[in-house]
Amino acid sequence: MLTVAWPLALILLPLPFIFWRRQTVQAEGGRLQLPGISQTGKANITTHSRQSRKRYWLMWSLLVLAIARPQWLGDPIELPSQGRDLMLAVDLSGSMQIEDMVINGKVVDRFTLIQHVVSEFIERRKGDRIGLILFADHAYLQAPLTQDRRSVAQFLKEAQIGLVGKQTAIGESIALAVKRFDKMDESNRVLILLTDGSNNAGNIDPEQAAQIAANRKVTIYTVGVGADVMERRTLFGRERVNPSMDLDENQLKHIADVTHGRYFRARNSQELEQIYQEIDKLEPVSRDQLSYRPQAELFYWPLALALLTSIWIALGQLALFSRTKNPVPSATPRGNVL
Repeated sequence: MLTVAWPLALILLPLPFIFWRRQTVQAEGGRLQLPGISQTGKANITTHSRQSRKRYWLMWSLLVLAIARPQWLGDPIELPSQGRDLMLAVDLSGSMQIEDMVINGKVVDRFTLIQHVVSEFIERRKGDRIGLILFADHAYLQAPLTQDRRSVAQFLKEAQIGLVGKQTAIGESIALAVKRFDKMDESNRVLILLTDGSNNAGNIDPEQAAQIAANRKVTIYTVGVGADVMERRTLFGRERVNPSMDLDENQLKHIADVTHGRYFRARNSQELEQIYQEIDKLEPVSRDQLSYRPQAELFYWPLALALLTSIWIALGQLALFSRTKNPVPSATPRGNVL
């Protein structure tokens, strides 16, 4: 269905007629005789003036129509009436750039793995509302709970390590999620916390934040990211190192236990994907039936036509200027030349 977003803008359509009418009234007292212009020239100017007014009117009408924002509305689409409310809290501390993960045989850093797997996870959450929290030195809400999964995935894709600091504020991320869930009446209240370290920033203790979350019926699934043991080549040969030595698994397990959630250890993409099945077991919550109508903006069509009309007017003005500057001489009457 074709419609306009701002119909009140159409009241601007008669403005050129009002302006031209005032000009006509002011000129009724007499006419200005321009020297050097014949009656034929004046007739040509009058005819051109009428044509110009039609072109100006056309251009003005197209501009007003573009301002009114014509739109094409599609058929109503009903949104799922059942779903889960899931808040994702993703660690952006400096240690997330450690390259100890593997995707399709290629070694990548931890955050790249999270982006890859969690983006697929978001894509599968049809009917669920997803929110995104990014945390390092402090926790920040990047996306509120929404069914617009594409936008949430894009926000995660655009996030960068070190964007909000270098340390890890786990307690703040939990508290921020609880605060957002407090605004939801009927909700599963699930927080998925992904980190590779221990709490070393922020003003909120993770255990206290977890207890508050449990009191508010928020379930937390914690995910510890990082490989157990890996080998690296040095000047003295190969040595075995533990890149996840800073990961506080006991703390993450405690947070999950207190809130009746579960702790996952993600050493690779397969282990991280296990959370899919666990979340799928949650009962969806019934919501009010909502619908929306897809819309496509069409204002650029009249705007483009208005631009073409302005070029047409400019060419006409140039042609008139050329004729008045170099008038065509009148023909000599036939007869005997004395």
